[in-house]
This record gives sequence, C-alpha cells and structure tokens, in this order.
Amino acid sequence: MNPHDMAKRPGAHLVAEEFGVEDPWALSDDHPPRDPLYLVGRTVAEAARDVDELHGELTCAAQSAIELLEPVGRGDHAGMRGWYGILRTSGPQIELLVARRGAAYEQLTRAVSTYRRLLPESDAALVSKAPRESLAREQAPGRDDGWAIAGGRQLRALEAVEAGGLRFHQSAAYGYIYLSDRWGQRPNPEIWPETVQRLVADGLLAQDTSAGLYRPGQLLSLTPQGEAALRDARTATPRLSAALSRSNTAAISGVVAASAVAPAPAPATSAATQPSRSR
Repeated sequence: MNPHDMAKRPGAHLVAEEFGVEDPWALSDDHPPRDPLYLVGRTVAEAARDVDELHGELTCAAQSAIELLEPVGRGDHAGMRGWYGILRTSGPQIELLVARRGAAYEQLTRAVSTYRRLLPESDAALVSKAPRESLAREQAPGRDDGWAIAGGRQLRALEAVEAGGLRFHQSAAYGYIYLSDRWGQRPNPEIWPETVQRLVADGLLAQDTSAGLYRPGQLLSLTPQGEAALRDARTATPRLSAALSRSNTAAISGVVAASAVAPAPAPATSAATQPSRSR
C-alpha cells in the first residue's frame, strides 16, 4: 500500500507507485556516486521534492483564497469590501503555482522514465529472452523503446489483456498514465503503461478511445496480431525450456561418460611393501 497521500505529496506518491520505495532518496542509496542510477535517482528525488513543495504552496494559497472569500459566499456584505483586490492578488499567484507545479511534475515523470530504463532488468541482454518477433521489432531502425517489452513484459501484458478488464488511464489532476485491472486495482504482476503503449503502436493491442481516459478508463483488447503473438510466445517458452533441459542433460552425460572411460589411478604403494634397496 502506498504510504503517501496523493492529495498531499503527489511527487512521493508517484515514486512509491513506480518503484515501491517510501523515501524517493532511497533510489540512489545503493549505488556509487558515479553510477548513472545514482545520478538519475537523485534527479528523481529532487523532482519529487519540488513537486511536493509546490503542491503544498499551491494548496496553502488556494486555501487562503477560499477563507478570504468565504464571507462573500455567505452573502456577508461587509465581507465583500475589497474582494476584487483579493482576487487580483491571489488569482495570478495561484495560476503561477499551478503552472510551476505542472512543469515540475512533467520533469518528475521524465526522470522516472529515465530511471526505469536504467534498471538492470531492462538491460539489452534480457532482450534475448523475448520472442523472436519482439526482438525484430526492438531492432527496427528509429526505435528506442525496446526496454518496454524486454524481459517477458510483452507476454505478461498480452496475458493480462486476454484475462480481460485491463484499462488504460490518465490522471486528470497530474497527467501521469497508469493501468487498472478488472477490480480497479493496479495489475499484479505489474504491467507497465509504456509496455501497453508500445503494443498498441505495434498493432498487438486495441485501445477503446471512445471511453474517457480518466473514468472509466480505456479498455484494452487483443487484435488478431496480438492473439497470434501471444500464441507464438506461449509455444516458444516450452521449446526454450526443453532445449535448455536437453543441453544440460547432454553436458551431464558427457561428464559421466568421460569419468567412466578414464583410467583408474594406480593404487599407492606403502613404504612397508616396497623392496628394500641394497646399500
């Protein structure tokens, strides 16, 4: 469960949702100072801090304006004196804070995306575990989002859509994208929104754009290409496992055979049984 209230600390809330850490600064704790994950992790933490600070300032400014205008809302004529000056001062301040918070949140989402790309599980070596069709798409010229479907992410996303109820959302307040399952919860195992976006672009998933992104969210479904890719991925996994099993069995058999034909070592002769030498 996310320890941060989205209405109070939206920056820390997003980091906790994405990486499961309570403190955004923990993203850089386990990495040496020159490690890219250390540098980008600090950028994520700083951006989350900026978002939360600006959000707090905006909340306070809005609350102050509400309190000042409350008598006007009650129809208190005495309280209406100077109301235009209140709006002329508070309005631009609130508008500026809204713009600054929006820019800070955009910076945070970019930093989060960069950090995710640098995680070890998105390393290029894991691409070899994906189906051959996925590998070909990742190597297509002009594409730099192969990490989104590497490491079995494509198969998990296709299976989640096949199970039904997976929806694509965008936060109305903060603009970030997320997924929900048929129960309105975050999918488990986790499915990345970037994975879904990649599969939609590749024609493997269809997104119901007639529904709202905020509510109820846009339902995802498999296209004929997606159904074929899912079948191929499922049949490729057992073949790979069988090939690895045969390879390991052959290696073990070779070792056993080699040990069977190797000459047995000559027994050691004790000093008591050796013939005595003449002096």
